[in-house]
Amino acid sequence: MDSTSSEQSQSYWTTKPGHGELRTAPLPALEPDHALVRTLYSGISRGTETLVHDGRIPPEVAALMEAPFQEGTFPGPVKYGYLSVGVVEDGPAALVGQRVFCLYPHQDLYVVPVSALTVIPDDVPSERAVLAGAVETAVNALWDARPCIGDRIAVVGGGMIGAAVATLLRRFPLDRLQLVDPDPTRADLARQLGVDWVHPDDAQDNCDIVFHCSSTAAGLALGLGLLGDEGEVIELSWYGTHEPEVPLGADFHARRLSIRASQVGTIAAPRRARRTHQDRLATALDALKDPAFDALLSGTSQFEDLPNVMRNLSSGTLSALCHVIAYPGAPNPAT
Repeated sequence: MDSTSSEQSQSYWTTKPGHGELRTAPLPALEPDHALVRTLYSGISRGTETLVHDGRIPPEVAALMEAPFQEGTFPGPVKYGYLSVGVVEDGPAALVGQRVFCLYPHQDLYVVPVSALTVIPDDVPSERAVLAGAVETAVNALWDARPCIGDRIAVVGGGMIGAAVATLLRRFPLDRLQLVDPDPTRADLARQLGVDWVHPDDAQDNCDIVFHCSSTAAGLALGLGLLGDEGEVIELSWYGTHEPEVPLGADFHARRLSIRASQVGTIAAPRRARRTHQDRLATALDALKDPAFDALLSGTSQFEDLPNVMRNLSSGTLSALCHVIAYPGAPNPAT
């Protein structure tokens, strides 16, 4: 079988820090146990992808930050991304016509092993399904934290990951749940999610668990300050090349506080022996049946506009939680 086919695909590449473009390349031939997927939507994971766009991936963790189907290396040229929703056009008969989620970069048509695909439940809309990566991260954080009935919990940072964590936690029988963020526009987001928003100055302390998702030193210090004695911060922020100060003086030791790193690349230890990555992703997609997650989708652009979108997200002229990219042939959101 030939190693390439005559069919072409288009994909987004970060060519160098601050610059990106769409590139055309031939598709590989369809091998056994592989599938051809035509993309409907992809999502931009704003925090990580703007770090990639700006060339701020530290060399010492570059290998750890590689996406499953990344091409090229940091700082570029590199094809990067991992929130793709599409329809299987060719491959095993049981998959043809099915909507699937894949940890694939921004590309209109691609061939992958069927093991990399997760079928999307019928009652999860395709646009909402691009959040599967963020919700999977949140599921892993909850597995790390193991919240209990009656807990007092704060989520510091109302970005995509923090909002996903808060949306999952609203199902738990907690004593208190607050989404803490200095941006007053997060109040409307919290209302849509069904959780309480508070400014950092008004956040309640004596928390059992704080999920820190702001990627700022100030947010981490706030999170530690909100803990009760022997409480724990679950650290989901990733700082790229920044090295934040961590306030371990004062009463950190006297109150026996803890900081636990939570990172989606590894299954959380409390579930590692009994769950696979596919199990965790399936759990995330099942959670996305909840329409509250639509509040995390903050805009849609066309695939051909992706270079401009990335530049605007990086500069801050476009504000977004999860910005959705629509591909040719994708249904109109209104239908």
